[in-house]
Amino acid sequence: MKRSIKNIVLIAGGVGGAKLAEGLHSIKNINLAIIGNIADDDEFHGLRVSPDIDTLTYTLSGMVNRKQGWGVKNDTYKTLSMLNKLGEETWMSLGDLDFGLHIYRQLRLLKDHRPTIIANEIAKKFGITADIILPTDDKIRTEVQTKTGWISFQEYFVKKRCSPKIIKLKYTGIKSAKITKEAKKALFNAELIIIAPSNPLVSIKPILEIPGFKSIIQKNNKKVIAISPLIQGKAVKGPATKMLKQLGFKPNSFSCMQIYKDICKSFILDRSDRGLEKQFVSLNQKPIFTNTLMTSLADKKRLAKFIINQPID
Repeated sequence: MKRSIKNIVLIAGGVGGAKLAEGLHSIKNINLAIIGNIADDDEFHGLRVSPDIDTLTYTLSGMVNRKQGWGVKNDTYKTLSMLNKLGEETWMSLGDLDFGLHIYRQLRLLKDHRPTIIANEIAKKFGITADIILPTDDKIRTEVQTKTGWISFQEYFVKKRCSPKIIKLKYTGIKSAKITKEAKKALFNAELIIIAPSNPLVSIKPILEIPGFKSIIQKNNKKVIAISPLIQGKAVKGPATKMLKQLGFKPNSFSCMQIYKDICKSFILDRSDRGLEKQFVSLNQKPIFTNTLMTSLADKKRLAKFIINQPID
């Protein structure tokens, strides 16, 4: 390492965020705190399901289904099969081991335990050394407006497979949400804040828009680096490109990264996007180019180390 950084905060969504989290988690002698998205959470079969937090948890514990990037490896679906037989909607794919985690979370919630405490304790039980932190303990939900009305993000993403055209997005409950003391402390103590290559509209914005969250980053003048989730205008996984386009953004790394322009001046882009350099420079922003595609653990470690080694302005 070129410089000694101890306290790192990663602001992340699910699959893309989990890849970078895994790279950072493998680096010794750093204190890693991951503030994960909870606006994708939903209730299924009476249980709170937290897709992005669970993906982070399964990935860092080594339990994740690598083929799909989420869920538990070698899971079975007998519970879902029974629920389907009983006439329940089963479009949300939840495995038996996965159900176990959701049942445990729900039992803790019924005892009025704070969601961020539950998430962090689950991570510790799974052997994760990083702190998995929720940005708020309050209920925030991303909703998608289509021509037939408003639907939950999970309905759009899973049930309808991102097929309806998006007219508008909203994050219900966000105006009254309060930042957790754990997230606040992590941000204040951070020597480096990394915005993961996650969907900026549905994974990162619902975290940044929590009242007080963005101002903590700005007031403390921390080093913030954002990694683009797009390579040559295409998302590695998920509907980011389609969503950006439908909501009026040009689907490339420049317009994607301008969502963070009020908190960030350094942006990491894939080498294939060098053609966008002038646009960043014209706004006094710093584009940094490297290979951002993460297909192996070696890729994840390499990118994590590359980010940490960037000089502080």
